[in-house]
Amino acid sequence: MRRNTLIRKWILTFFLLCIAAMMVFPIVFTLSNSFMTEKEISQSYPSDSELQQDNIAQKVSFVHLDLIPEKFSFEQYKGFFDKKQSFIDKEQSNMKFYGNSVLMVFPIILGQLIVASLAAYVFGKLKFKGRDPLFLVYMVTMLMPFQVTLVPNYIIADKLGLLNSFGAIIFPGVFGAFGVFMLRQFVMTIPYSIVEAAKIDGAGHFKIFIKIILPLIRPGLAALVVLLFADYWNMVEQPLIFLDDPSKFPLSLYLSQIIEETRGISFAASILYMAPMLLIFVFTKKYLIKGIQLSGAKD
Repeated sequence: MRRNTLIRKWILTFFLLCIAAMMVFPIVFTLSNSFMTEKEISQSYPSDSELQQDNIAQKVSFVHLDLIPEKFSFEQYKGFFDKKQSFIDKEQSNMKFYGNSVLMVFPIILGQLIVASLAAYVFGKLKFKGRDPLFLVYMVTMLMPFQVTLVPNYIIADKLGLLNSFGAIIFPGVFGAFGVFMLRQFVMTIPYSIVEAAKIDGAGHFKIFIKIILPLIRPGLAALVVLLFADYWNMVEQPLIFLDDPSKFPLSLYLSQIIEETRGISFAASILYMAPMLLIFVFTKKYLIKGIQLSGAKD
């Protein structure tokens, strides 16, 4: 019996390692190729024109997936920071689009943390008539796909004069419903007796929120930061629709332009694009796991 259990354990471990390797391979592949020279990348991966010629000649082309550079080089990273390699605005380096992503994402995260935590306290601990139906209506917006709310958001942004500005993306993100739903689950786990005791001691709602609620929902706030960053750092549809000026595009949208122009720099740009998400996940993974576990808890 013990031997059979051990065999099943090894089989399961091997299966999970295979899945993990499949998940990690694209990152390792991109990282290794980012240290190759442009010449080596051109030799390994045929261009679109070469593929078309091979198709016309009915010739089969193969891609060589090299993981170890023949010559270790920072050429692609230097090209990414070089203004001459900018494909939209020659007066600005590619880092401008990295900065555009930061200027969009961080205000959304900060704003939603404030709005969502306050709304979660209201829906989770304050008792008033119509609270639950109102929360249900609020949650319906979370179930709607982006395409459903696209036209109303576009019309409102147009009326407010926010089109072709970061505000057209930031404001809808700040008032998203997902953060409210998630943090409310954390607030619901806090015993109401703690709030009642604070009221007896003379604490108002603001003091209760700052001194009691926020410290107790810190795992939820940390988990929300990670999830929001992953969502909005990778956004494509919103800037593509609300921004007309290509110089205001975030790096998530600009990557496709880099790939069309030069494959070498695209590997370095992809690594620089993935780095913040990987670092945030590494340093906050325990909060993310705990936050997801507690988000489904009830009183």
